Amino acid sequence: MSYGILAFLDDIAALTKMASASIDDIAAQSLKASSKSIGIVIDDAAVTPKYVTGVSPKREIPSILRIAKWSLFNKIVIITPAALLLSAFAPWIITPLLMLGGLYLAFEGAEKVLEMTGLIAHHGPSEAKDPRSPEVIENETVKSAIRTDFILSSEIMVLTLSQVAELAMVTRIGVMLAIAITFTVGVYGVVAVIVRADDMGMALARRYGEGLLGRLGRGIVLTVPPFLKALTVVGTLAMLWVGGSLLLHGLAHYGYAGPEHWIAHMAEMAAHAVPSLGSALAWLVTAAFQGLFALAAGGVVVALFGLVRWRKAPAEQH
Repeated sequence: MSYGILAFLDDIAALTKMASASIDDIAAQSLKASSKSIGIVIDDAAVTPKYVTGVSPKREIPSILRIAKWSLFNKIVIITPAALLLSAFAPWIITPLLMLGGLYLAFEGAEKVLEMTGLIAHHGPSEAKDPRSPEVIENETVKSAIRTDFILSSEIMVLTLSQVAELAMVTRIGVMLAIAITFTVGVYGVVAVIVRADDMGMALARRYGEGLLGRLGRGIVLTVPPFLKALTVVGTLAMLWVGGSLLLHGLAHYGYAGPEHWIAHMAEMAAHAVPSLGSALAWLVTAAFQGLFALAAGGVVVALFGLVRWRKAPAEQH
């Protein structure tokens, strides 16, 4: 009987070691897979605060929690199983999906750049007073944010899957679930802090006056607007980088590797030109050219959409 207990304990120890190794593998692969998705995540964090601007201040945090719950549900219950099924039964579709996602990111990034430079009108939420009831505004706002989040979440999960497609199924599922939970909690935790930061700053300023915390509060209030603008710029650049990377990798996959090889050559030349900054400069050159490629591709899509809207406008007037 004692031998049976020892054997049982030995089995438990072996299973524990296997589980520990699997967890370590999942953590390592999650960190690796997250690097490509970071641009989409930054953009998600930059975009979401705008979707609660029309909501009552008391309902901002509840609205963000509603969006976060649906985001997590969509990632875990809908997007991840669908992506895994596609990778199992139609793996050929992953690259086209990634390229479509890259084109979407390029379109979004190019549109934002054109809006920032004043070349096209801004298409974001209106700041005019909405005559609808607060409840209706909140529900419509949450639905709109959930739709946008679903697109971005789909990109994150498909991109994650493409990074771990060769791993064992258990590790693959573990990585995707880890990414889903980490990114959702991270993004909407940051969004909640951003949305309430000015209120927290004002509360500190009122309570502590000219003291250290009071000055800190006033600093927070003054910092939030430029921080949001900076976050939007960083998110836009990251979207263009990731979008261009996806499009170029997709073209290379289908035999059009010239643009990707040319960018790699330019990055290598830059690295050799300044050896002390070799790796960083190579990455910067690669990201810059990928972003410019996405900006060009996205600009074409923006122009096509503008043409469609322009042609529809006379018909709607009649």
